[in-house]
Amino acid sequence: MKPKSIPIAASVAAALTIAAIPPAAGQHSTHEHSPQLGKVNFPVDCNPQAQQAFNLAMAYYHSFAWRQIRDAIDQVQKADASCGMAHWLRALSLLDNPFTWPIPLTPKTMSEASAALDQARQAGLKSQRERDYVDALGTFFAAGADQPHRARAKALEEALERVAQRYPDDKEAAILHALVVSVNFDPTDQQFRNQLRAASILEPIFKEQPEHPGVAHYLIHSYDYPPIAHHGLDAARRYARIAASAPHAQHMPSHIFTRVGAWQDSVESNLASAAAAPPGAFERAHAYDYMAYAHLQMAQDDGAQKAIALMREVKPAENFAYAFAAAAIPARLALERERWDEAARLELSPPAESFAWKRFPQAEAINAFARGLGAAMLNDAPAVQAQLDRLGRLRDAMAAMKQPYWVEQIEIQSEVVRGLALATAGKGDEAVATLRRAADREDATQKHVVTPGPLVPAREALGYRLLEQGKAAEALQEFETTLKREPNRFRTVAGALQAAEQAGNRAKAAEHAARLLQIASKADSERPQLAKAKALAQR
Repeated sequence: MKPKSIPIAASVAAALTIAAIPPAAGQHSTHEHSPQLGKVNFPVDCNPQAQQAFNLAMAYYHSFAWRQIRDAIDQVQKADASCGMAHWLRALSLLDNPFTWPIPLTPKTMSEASAALDQARQAGLKSQRERDYVDALGTFFAAGADQPHRARAKALEEALERVAQRYPDDKEAAILHALVVSVNFDPTDQQFRNQLRAASILEPIFKEQPEHPGVAHYLIHSYDYPPIAHHGLDAARRYARIAASAPHAQHMPSHIFTRVGAWQDSVESNLASAAAAPPGAFERAHAYDYMAYAHLQMAQDDGAQKAIALMREVKPAENFAYAFAAAAIPARLALERERWDEAARLELSPPAESFAWKRFPQAEAINAFARGLGAAMLNDAPAVQAQLDRLGRLRDAMAAMKQPYWVEQIEIQSEVVRGLALATAGKGDEAVATLRRAADREDATQKHVVTPGPLVPAREALGYRLLEQGKAAEALQEFETTLKREPNRFRTVAGALQAAEQAGNRAKAAEHAARLLQIASKADSERPQLAKAKALAQR
């Protein structure tokens, strides 16, 4: 079949600069003037005013601006009631952030999105291309409710690929296809096949459309893995400028900055992200988690405490990113500073009676993990068992939700707690074996996009236990292996310094001391590891 070109109306033949489009009615942007969202041109067979509003709505979609996109879609429909593609975009936006699938895909959401596609067909689709777009998204809902999510997502990927192949001039089809290819990665694939395939689609488009927000955004996601993160630095540094009005665009560069250990850049990205979001908005929670993590790596404990204070100003939302941040930020502050007693006493905030923690067992597991770690380090066996039992219940809840990734993550957390408890109980060899199993399992998967990193990497915990056994050379190897996955992580570098010194490896000790001092060159706290590094540097 001969590839078909895109029917582009004369009035929209040139790409529209979204910065020139007035904000949608009712938009609660912190920007008083036209939002700066990059350049998007998604031709639809609707009148010129509707086309302009549709491009704005697509720009919001490409930066996951769910609050604003609703108003923009309403503007499309007000401008042209027969613009069926407005309903298609509503269905797409109802599916929320695809990198968090299947979490937001409740039966209610799926029903509403499917109904929106029916409305698209009823309102009118004036070309085969538009019908192809609607049918492609429809594959996500075509099977019965019992079809596994993975099969649905793969069907959508293949359907969007067919649209992109049929309309090779339609870069929006290629961009959406690349997005779902990246989303459908295998978390155990250490060759990153899907991610690199998505990047290979997006990179040429980025050269052609350097101001497209979706291309920059999805390149960051595609490169959000330690061995390939450096390839995403260009997109990371450009995306925040391309879509300066979008909170998510300000935040996303910090995914890459975290992967390469550029902590100050991460702090600045997330400060900008929080400032771009409305006061109290849940988007701020996600930014504060990344910001707190970065501050703690630089030994800026006051900065991390500030993130907790800012988090209290965020309105609780039944949203996974909010729930995860609410559990993670206080846990990080206790664990990164080795305040085991604080970790063991951490309470859920908001309290369970006022927040639907049951919707997010994997977020509540963060609290259970931190409390279990604290109890293990204090050799409080009953408290350890209580948190292990709790983690078991949360794992079972994730299994009931058919989310194997989180089942595995919670099992790894349980292994780490169990391993540390064995160590404090004097069962060193058994502890090391347990932690090594946990570390190998953790290495076999990738972190979820909602988190900047694990509270305590399993292999880092293993390194410290080996140090306790006097196996400094082995410990150094474990710390340095961890640093390949979590570069410039404070406690890992500090562990490597201690291991190298105990092993009599002066060169390595000096190397890690210099690295620690560089990471924490603007520390606002007196951590004992820094005193050791300074003493070594002065020899």
